[in-house]
Amino acid sequence: MALPLDGVRVLDLTSVMAGPYCTMVLGDMGAEVVKIESFPDGDTSRRFDPQVNGESYCFAVLNRNKKSLALDLKSPRGKEVALALAQRADIVAENFRPGVVKKLGLDYEAIRALNPAVVYASMSGFGQTGPYGHKGGFDIMAQGMSGIMTMTGEPGGRPAKVGIAMNDIASGVTALSGILAAYIGRLKSGRGQYLETSLLEAGLAWSFWEFGAYFGGGEIPLANGTRHRRSAPYQAYRTKDGYVTVGANNEKLWKSFCSAVCAKPEWMSDARFATSAARLRNADALEREIEAVFASGTTAQWVEKLDAAGVPGGPVYRYDQALADPHIVARNMVEEIEHPKIGRMKMMGRPLKSSGELTAIRKPAPWLGQHSGEVLRGLGYADADIERLFAARVIYDRYR
Repeated sequence: MALPLDGVRVLDLTSVMAGPYCTMVLGDMGAEVVKIESFPDGDTSRRFDPQVNGESYCFAVLNRNKKSLALDLKSPRGKEVALALAQRADIVAENFRPGVVKKLGLDYEAIRALNPAVVYASMSGFGQTGPYGHKGGFDIMAQGMSGIMTMTGEPGGRPAKVGIAMNDIASGVTALSGILAAYIGRLKSGRGQYLETSLLEAGLAWSFWEFGAYFGGGEIPLANGTRHRRSAPYQAYRTKDGYVTVGANNEKLWKSFCSAVCAKPEWMSDARFATSAARLRNADALEREIEAVFASGTTAQWVEKLDAAGVPGGPVYRYDQALADPHIVARNMVEEIEHPKIGRMKMMGRPLKSSGELTAIRKPAPWLGQHSGEVLRGLGYADADIERLFAARVIYDRYR
């Protein structure tokens, strides 16, 4: 069965994480993704450790299902190649600092003149307009300016970054949804369009409960540890050997938690905990009571009791423990592929499961310029012309 984006051509002008995540998923969905990279260094993430046989493992896990064309975009002949690819592309994605693609002659207006049906997506730190539209920005700036850092971590502590590059991935996911919507629109109307998002907006747009509480009640969300802002008990609690998460956030679950898990039915009649609102007001006291009980058993023992009582709960893992969990293994969230330089390597699995073919890991990430000659042959360049472009360092292949 064909993948949904089989035959769709993507010109990938992105680097590091937000854009490459977006184009990776397009590749997983079957699109032919040609990634243009500068040389001799390529995508910035190619320099990230660990390096295995001279190739970055981090780059490799984020750039599967792509072809690499190492191209000098500042060269007239390099720009000619890029425009030829753009002219036949269905989708173009870029995450340069605003203004750079215009200087390169690869902005939406330039490409639309050649390819009116193109879907063109830009990702940037702060967006293409507004007071900060000219600025570059990374994930940490977006986390700081979206308020996310001040609502992450323990109460009274220093601002904390989310443990992953959350705003990068949020931007990639947001751009992906926009690209797919625009492409569906193109299938109906024949018209392409330009779309853009930013690290700042994409992350901010995930803060819905906080947004509602601020505009509905003037509440400014601050760091709350692992607690939920609207429910209790709903957090991680210390056990004899670690932490366990508990989500007893409605009356039925609360009663089961008190009686069947903690053997503390008296909590149900305690005025401090008698209602959901009371438990939330007295979350500190509730935490002390629960952790006094949980200190008597291990995380695994409490998870077993929570499961038996039908109360949502789970262990708090280190990353290595998460990847080794039998459920994660059973759900195929760690896959394997053969890389031409790294060898047999692990790939992040696909989180979307489906009854039909939606995604596939078809090929490993490319080395820098691995497909330079192949891509140009696909554009109709003769072998002699390709050799001349290699000799003139307009195109490049790291291992040629």
